[in-house]
Amino acid sequence: MDGIANALAALPLANLRLGGMSVELTMLALACVLGFVHLFLGAHFATQEHGAAWNTGARDNTPPFKGKVAGRLERAFHNFRETFPIFAVAVLIITVLDRHNARTEWGAQLYFWMRVIYLPLYWAGVPMLRTLIWLLSTLGILLVLSAAFAG
Repeated sequence: MDGIANALAALPLANLRLGGMSVELTMLALACVLGFVHLFLGAHFATQEHGAAWNTGARDNTPPFKGKVAGRLERAFHNFRETFPIFAVAVLIITVLDRHNARTEWGAQLYFWMRVIYLPLYWAGVPMLRTLIWLLSTLGILLVLSAAFAG
């Protein structure tokens, strides 16, 4: 098991810390950036379909998307918004409790990188692999959250 952990730790982006933050807070900050990527990509493709007047209007009578991409990006963003708050709270809990460990570091990284992979998979309409990636990202949240209960 130590060999696997050492091999993972040697990966170029493993245990990434930015701005003096912990690995977990770095992944949370990067997940915030990823949220903006979702937002802007979705808005771009939705505006391409519905037009600028729709984008700047009240959107009371939004028609369904005609193409697949805008709808996929909207659903991917919706899915991100379902998991991101849980991840954020889990990271904040273990930060307040000062319960950072290898499990929380890898859980946070697993969540973030799987969410990065999830977006283009959903965009491209890849079904089964996308679900597996989602499951792995959820496992990442559970790894982080488990430290909150480990006392």
